[in-house]
Amino acid sequence: MKRKTKKYRQSLKRINYDLIVQHRFIVFTVITILLFLILSFKLSNVMINEKEKYIASLDKLTYSTVEGESSPRGRILDRNHNIIVDNIAVKTITYIKKKGTSTKEMIDLAYTVSEHLNLDINKLTKRAMKEFYLVVNYEECKKLITEKEYERYKQKKLSNKDLFELKIERITDENLSKFEEKDKKAAYLYYLMNKGYTYSEKTIKTNVTDQEYAYISENNEKLKGFNSSTSWERTYPYGDTLKSILGKVSTTNQGIPAEEKDYYLSKGYSLNDRVGLSYLEKQYEEYLRGEKSLYEVVSSTETKLIKEGTRGNDIVLSIDINLQQEVERIIEEQMRRAKTEANTEFYDHSSVILQDPNTGEIVVMASKKLINGEVVDNVRSILTSPITPGSVVKGASMLVGYNTGVIRIGEQIVDECIKVAGVAEKCSSHTLGLINDITALSKSSNVYQFKTAIRVNGQRYSRDMKMNFNQSAFDTYRKMYHSFGLGVKTGIDLPVESSGYGAKKDVAAGNLLDYVMGQYETYTPIQLSQYISTIANNGNRLQTHLLKEVRKSTSNNELGEVIKTFEPNILNKIDTKDEYMARVKEGFYAVVHNYDGYGRGYIEDKLNAAGKTGTSQSFIDTNGDDIIDTETITSSFVGYAPANNPKISIVVTSPNSSHPNSGVDYASLVTLRITKAVMNKYYDMYGV
Repeated sequence: MKRKTKKYRQSLKRINYDLIVQHRFIVFTVITILLFLILSFKLSNVMINEKEKYIASLDKLTYSTVEGESSPRGRILDRNHNIIVDNIAVKTITYIKKKGTSTKEMIDLAYTVSEHLNLDINKLTKRAMKEFYLVVNYEECKKLITEKEYERYKQKKLSNKDLFELKIERITDENLSKFEEKDKKAAYLYYLMNKGYTYSEKTIKTNVTDQEYAYISENNEKLKGFNSSTSWERTYPYGDTLKSILGKVSTTNQGIPAEEKDYYLSKGYSLNDRVGLSYLEKQYEEYLRGEKSLYEVVSSTETKLIKEGTRGNDIVLSIDINLQQEVERIIEEQMRRAKTEANTEFYDHSSVILQDPNTGEIVVMASKKLINGEVVDNVRSILTSPITPGSVVKGASMLVGYNTGVIRIGEQIVDECIKVAGVAEKCSSHTLGLINDITALSKSSNVYQFKTAIRVNGQRYSRDMKMNFNQSAFDTYRKMYHSFGLGVKTGIDLPVESSGYGAKKDVAAGNLLDYVMGQYETYTPIQLSQYISTIANNGNRLQTHLLKEVRKSTSNNELGEVIKTFEPNILNKIDTKDEYMARVKEGFYAVVHNYDGYGRGYIEDKLNAAGKTGTSQSFIDTNGDDIIDTETITSSFVGYAPANNPKISIVVTSPNSSHPNSGVDYASLVTLRITKAVMNKYYDMYGV
């Protein structure tokens, strides 16, 4: 009975299980059918109702564009809109390695194409010849590596590069002597094809002949990777004038500098884009850069122009290029004259800066240097080569005396040779007796500044006194000098500028006396220009700059609208009273106009100028052994005109223009003559 009951129960369980399975199958089938219906609905909706939308999306995903070559850069013009830097179209042959191109194919191309191009094989280096020999004779060159070296390579003790260099080293002159002229031409072309980034476009040759251009154009499809196009080069209508600070532009082969690759790529550049490498071309890259053409890739051999490339924006400089050339002519003329005078053996250059003291604009920045009788451009030295300024800085020194209250306007002090303990006797160029502050400036009294500095140091002068070292006295003078731009960067809109040479540490109290007469620290001519311009405009230190404005690019040679103007930028105001600044300017006026002022004759009265002369002791290395061995004299002048309403400031420096000579006591007046001639030329062109 029990056995029957057990069987019955098992039968019921089996029936229930079958029913459950059957139920689940039905549910699964229904869900599957519903999902299929939903999917079918969605699919039909996509295929019918949203067909156009998805076709457009597909087109967008498969749409491919490429950029053309770098478009011409913007022009550079002077303040009167004379074009200083322009572009000229040149026929060019380029090469870009197509993906999948083998080394053998490149060698064959090099031999084929080089037969039709006039290439200067004198530029082919031995290294390039060896590399070409290696790829042409690859199997043979494997024997240049010993079994032992191959074993070390397998052990990863030598790299592929190591093996390559060993092969290059072991290719002999005898191996290379097998090269005929056609091999050398192919080797040079192969070098050009591989120079720079692997898949970037290389410029093989510019300024090509019509025949060379036609050959590449007609055989473009067969010459895999070679192309003919029209490129551009920078041209300079005014020759070498200012060329060194206008800067350089990279070639297509150079592309963007490797050390700045990440920066330029982040700005949307391509590896082979041409960029400004130095000075103004680099400083204003963002404006001068052209916008490249954009093409749609239709097929592997066809593209369609979508957007025409445009020339970069034009920049207008504050420079007057015609006055610049006149000033350069004056410098060269006076340099050659000076070199016929006594004690000018070590003199080799002079520099001139004309600046608008009310805006900070540089109108002229010229420097010329004589090397073995040839005059070369030296304008970069204005930014990077400090000089010992001498007495031109005494305007700043005098303000320290007024500000600290140790001297009063009109105060008289005896100019006499002074002697402090541990320091040689110090004098002015002439003993002047009892003088006031105006005479101290007009006759460039060193002693007036010495006695003032001793007071700033917290002492009163007495002969053979011991000067205490007081760092705060140095700091007080240095703070004033820095506020004028002496010993700090001017902010000029160029990527290179020196801040001059300052003392790393003040160690001797006597150095303070050298400081106040311009014999302790050195400053660049551009810093002296900012200094005198700050005095001229009554105490506003303005950022020195060359850019005047940026003009929008146009499709023709006309100037576009102004999109940026360089507004005067006040870096700081001199911390002094107006009456003190006016007193310094009165002294600078006396320098030029008093009958016995040391600047008398530098600028003619018709310009109603003011200024300050400077003669400093300097030292040079005359035999190239890095040891200073000869004392020289550096002459300088700083000034502005007209004195009552300054429109222009001037700086003229002539380092090592003479030297002490017991036999012939003569100092060249080259700085005076340059200053006078330049200001007369300015007057002829601008008046006052």
